[in-house]
Amino acid sequence: MTSQVSLPLWLFALILAFAVVSFATHFLFPSVRWVLRRRLERAVAQLNERLERPIEPFRLLRRYDLMQRLLYHPDVTQAIIEHAAENGLREDVAFERARRYAKEIVPSFSAFAYFGLGLRGARWLSNTLYRVRLGRHESEGLSAIDPSATVVFVMNHRSNMDYVLVTHLAANRSALSYAVGEWARVWPLSRLIRSMGAYFIRRTARDALYRKVLRRYVQMATSGGVTQAIFPEGGLSLDGALAPPKLGLLAYLLDDLDLTARDVVFVPVGLNYDRVLEDKVLIAADRQGPRRFDASVTRVIRSVFRQVWLRLTGRFHRFGYAAVSFGEPVSLRKHPALANDAKELAEALMSRIAAIIPVLPVPLVAHLLMRGPQSRAELERAFSAAIAALPEAHVHLARNNRDYSVDFGLRALIERGIVQEREGTFALTSDGKPLAAYYARSIDHLF
Repeated sequence: MTSQVSLPLWLFALILAFAVVSFATHFLFPSVRWVLRRRLERAVAQLNERLERPIEPFRLLRRYDLMQRLLYHPDVTQAIIEHAAENGLREDVAFERARRYAKEIVPSFSAFAYFGLGLRGARWLSNTLYRVRLGRHESEGLSAIDPSATVVFVMNHRSNMDYVLVTHLAANRSALSYAVGEWARVWPLSRLIRSMGAYFIRRTARDALYRKVLRRYVQMATSGGVTQAIFPEGGLSLDGALAPPKLGLLAYLLDDLDLTARDVVFVPVGLNYDRVLEDKVLIAADRQGPRRFDASVTRVIRSVFRQVWLRLTGRFHRFGYAAVSFGEPVSLRKHPALANDAKELAEALMSRIAAIIPVLPVPLVAHLLMRGPQSRAELERAFSAAIAALPEAHVHLARNNRDYSVDFGLRALIERGIVQEREGTFALTSDGKPLAAYYARSIDHLF
């Protein structure tokens, strides 16, 4: 037992390496994970004390556990069997396809990523690019929502800034889980978005198995009380007007719904901007046909660097106002008829969203100039008449002054070449008419 054994140095180093790895995986890593998880649980408990709606236990589950619950649900298992039979595949091959779908959809929520990096970034970016304003705000209705209910924010989709803006303004309420399109499935952006609790949705190439996996995840999140944010229009508005609602996610959400166990409350959200970052890209896509976006990575990077350069040289100006309105919540327990008809629910929510779209200086001035050339005095009179015609709408006046609001809207449109002044008369340029129409349509329905 006490005799010595001679080993080559390389073999001793190999044995030592195996010993270190074994110690780390069996003793060190589990201990470190336990300590970190305890600290994370304490941090989440402290965070929940200042949120109106605490983070749901469902969102704190490990991503692997969520995927297992999703894949082994009887509905998904049956869909896998049917998919294998219809496509002549072995069931294990169909199961792996379902696993890929689940991996693509299921988020990996991190409270640190959301309330640390994400929220701070959203606040900084929102206030850097825009003068952010809160429009109509049904604070009493929002505070009266049942704490155990699942809250779903439903909003119009004007810009990809919508995610950032609403995250910033809803920060003290809860962590929102967004349904995000395929545009964000680019590394490393996809990792960041998934860590903030968002889940990805394919717009195309969706077979029956994919739809079943997505449907089941939405149902799991809803029954788990996850606060969600969805766009009933299904995509960005290409012409500036509200688009007809699509029933996909709303229909999934209503399936297998048990309102006796947990209420579902929809909160209408209306957004508007003095300038939409992607306006020219969206207008071009509307002209070219079925949602073909000419927004290459190089074009985006070039635009970002241009704004950074303007900021460094002191010539950067914010893109006007961005406003968000929160409407009166709609409880499915109080409106049981809506729980049985996805189309009726979608139309009711879209009508509520349309009613609370904020009216900002640039869209209103663009709306008035679409009638024809006008002098400043005529614009000021028409501006006042338009405000009087919208007693229920939230109209934001720059510096709370009508005349300054007209001047603000004109200056923004002139700087972009949308409006020109000749002999005291303001008129739309030929190249600027499509852009003016785009902004005017955001509020046309209010008149």
